Amino acid sequence: MNWNAELDATGLLCPLPVLKARKRLNALETGQILKMLADDPAAIVDVPHFCTEQGHKLLQQTVEGDAQVYFLQKA
Repeated sequence: MNWNAELDATGLLCPLPVLKARKRLNALETGQILKMLADDPAAIVDVPHFCTEQGHKLLQQTVEGDAQVYFLQKA
């Protein structure tokens, strides 16, 4: 998958991964994609909830090693 921006939120605890994703998404244009890495166990719940609440699309959610990988498309 191609993406327009990347955010490494590993090592950050709730709510920082979502807050940083919000800031990074604000800088993108509608339809652009953010790749986000996180390792906070709460992110598994927080990121999908954030997307639903803000209208962004969670395109993909996977695990690579110790990190969760999210692809978010800006609404």
